[in-house]
Amino acid sequence: MNRAPLFLLMSVIGLTGCARRAANTSTADAATHPPAPSVNDGSHAEQPAHDDAEQALAALNATPIYFPLDSSLLPPESTDELARIAQALRQRSLAKVTVAGHTCELGTTEYNVALGQRRAASVRAYLVNLGIEPGRISVISYGEERPADASAPEKNRRAEFSFRLADQARAGEL
Repeated sequence: MNRAPLFLLMSVIGLTGCARRAANTSTADAATHPPAPSVNDGSHAEQPAHDDAEQALAALNATPIYFPLDSSLLPPESTDELARIAQALRQRSLAKVTVAGHTCELGTTEYNVALGQRRAASVRAYLVNLGIEPGRISVISYGEERPADASAPEKNRRAEFSFRLADQARAGEL
């Protein structure tokens, strides 16, 4: 079993926690106001690490990529958003992303599932070309099953992103 990823995760969490504490107290404050005692009942012993993970994931947000009717070609206006997502993923080596492809209600169920898969795959291919490891990107297609707006079909022709940490994916938490 390779312990390097676990060691790296624990190091990052530890350093982040230290950096946050240092940023919240100044030496002048510490000299005049001693830190308040903390009460810990033992039930939240891992809470700081969980908060750091939540903050890392919260920083990874993305707007959907919208596609033209019956197309899985990335629109030119999506490249800036995908470049931003790739940069955020490069800065968070433990993060993984799932790209979900969606369609409007036009077409058969089978066709829409296949089109949603092609849309998610085109986003994945673009992120891989930007240097994101293929193993960090998974794809799924919902076809027409999860519309964003039933009265606006153009909002349903999209790819959406969900982010998780690598250890959460292994543990089945997300």
